[in-house]
Amino acid sequence: MTQSEQSALAVLKRYYGYDSFRPGQQDLVGRILAGRDVLGVMPTGAGKSVCYQIPAIMSSGLSLVVSPLISLMRDQVDSLNDIGIPAAFVNGTQSVDEQSTVLAQALHGGLTLLYVTPERLETERFRRFSAGAAISSVTVDEAHCVSQWGQDFRSSYLAIAEFIGSLPHRPEVAAFTATATERVRRDIVRLLGLRSPCVTVTGFDRPNLFLDVINMPTKAKNRWISRYVAEHREDSGIIYCATRKETEALAAWLQDTGVRAVAYHGGLPAEVRDRAQREFVTDEAPVVVATNAFGMGIDKSNVRYVIHHNMPQSFEAYYQEAGRAGRDGEPSRCTLLWNDADIMTRLRLLESDSGNDRLTAEEQEVVKISKRHLLDGMIGYCRTAGCLHRYMTRYFSDCDGDESGDGTRNGSVPDEGRRLTGHPQPGRTGTGTHDGTCGNCSNCEGTVESVDVTGIARAISICVHDLDQGFGMGKIVAVLRGSKAQDLLQRRMDALASYGALKDVPDARIRDVLTQMITDGLLHVTEGRLPIIQFGVDAARAARQDFHYEIKRVSHMRGSRTVYGGEPGADGSHDIPTDRESELFERLRAVRRGIATDIGKPPYIVFSDKTLRDMARIEPVTADQFLSVNGVGDNKLNLYGKRFMQAIASYVSEGVSHGR
Repeated sequence: MTQSEQSALAVLKRYYGYDSFRPGQQDLVGRILAGRDVLGVMPTGAGKSVCYQIPAIMSSGLSLVVSPLISLMRDQVDSLNDIGIPAAFVNGTQSVDEQSTVLAQALHGGLTLLYVTPERLETERFRRFSAGAAISSVTVDEAHCVSQWGQDFRSSYLAIAEFIGSLPHRPEVAAFTATATERVRRDIVRLLGLRSPCVTVTGFDRPNLFLDVINMPTKAKNRWISRYVAEHREDSGIIYCATRKETEALAAWLQDTGVRAVAYHGGLPAEVRDRAQREFVTDEAPVVVATNAFGMGIDKSNVRYVIHHNMPQSFEAYYQEAGRAGRDGEPSRCTLLWNDADIMTRLRLLESDSGNDRLTAEEQEVVKISKRHLLDGMIGYCRTAGCLHRYMTRYFSDCDGDESGDGTRNGSVPDEGRRLTGHPQPGRTGTGTHDGTCGNCSNCEGTVESVDVTGIARAISICVHDLDQGFGMGKIVAVLRGSKAQDLLQRRMDALASYGALKDVPDARIRDVLTQMITDGLLHVTEGRLPIIQFGVDAARAARQDFHYEIKRVSHMRGSRTVYGGEPGADGSHDIPTDRESELFERLRAVRRGIATDIGKPPYIVFSDKTLRDMARIEPVTADQFLSVNGVGDNKLNLYGKRFMQAIASYVSEGVSHGR
């Protein structure tokens, strides 16, 4: 081990309380310290911030961190100050005098890290500051926002490269993201102006997350969610809804059942949103029901479940939102509730999207095709009968290992993350096989059944032909079912050869097969306010004599699942805790809550759930024992050690007296 590596490990232990780096961290730290530009693609919860914070601590000068959301900055700065690192932010929530104080502190060497939004870089005041500051490095967080192919494109990110170029001396540049396909990674390197960067992709799987996909009628979703939340009242969770109306309705539903739930969406007044977010991060309200406007800036590590009430518009969006569960590495659950109505809604929204008026018509068409590809990836995840963890890694792992700017590759990634031939074919998952099990997703724990729907698919194709490819899904289903609706009879549709061909097949099954045929390219949905079903690029398949069509379905054996299960991790974090450990853990949570109230910060800033569980296992009552707990560094020992060790000593004493 080199001197630099030993020094980095010493900093990791002293400030963060960990004895070793997570996969990918040490290489990135070393390359940043060596002055190389880097791009790190690491899953949420993998410790991206450590990769640039440790080099900042070990280097002279100021490390500038560009972060998209103010709330995320505040959490990061609070966490750094809590471990003894001087850090601050500059943003619009501060007065001019407060901003001046922070900038003066940075100019005079009083800060190690300074967090700013990308918009701040374009202001004349900050340009003047940066011209005189000793900026040693620039880190771009959520770097996928620079690419129009990413799901969170922000035009302000395009100005970052110009800002870096305006500095008197170009610092090394580090970019980090959790979600970036190969195309997005290329955009990041080009648009941020990274020079011969080391590109490290550590893999995309989150093995501590139990992945769950349930096909469920819309009317049953609220009941399922309220039952699950009631069974996990002590856990913190996020529930995502597609619309503001659904968000408020579900939050009210949960409140009526006695759950302390808050609603969050962009249409609420700022003070209401701020209060909801504050109550959630401080554990006053264990549940937040939100649109996708919530979460990107939340660093809450103890979210034990994320439930999606509706299917998101892309798998990237789902990965990012679901990834807010279990950031501390503890077992957590991600459940997606979906049905065919969700798919058709997303298709209609995609086709009716007016696009970006700054793009040409040709560019808008390219973007729309890309968005449809992203939606296909999401549909594929819903419909696959294979392992959900494997689907996740296959989807993102279209590039393996470390890439340098000259095209060379260094290092490696786990087998699941090695290069595959592009994305999986999400449209083909309906006829795929159930290959491989992970023991930690609903598909691997459920029972797969194959449903032969060849006859239904043929009848649908014939009906689309009979209707001259001129009507939507509702009319096709009505004709096949032999509807007696007046408008259908007036159009003489009852005379069609396909009329009543599926009169004994339920509407839901016909719609299910029809939607799958759209996904598989047998059919196509046109643009416009009233989408029309036409033949797709692969329509000829259904006319062949040997045509065979199946839908794979997974039978779910349980309505809820404890988050503790599966194979133990290398550090034992997935072991089922003993009754004694669980009881002490709850005591320690109460201590943490009291400290957080006293200092006015979220509980997870004090210690994560993972650290509290390790504390409950070790039962430290001396300073040396307390420092052996994962996540306890010198500063946190000095700040909080006494109160936690007193609580542990009291618990141990009670156990002795009660024979526990």
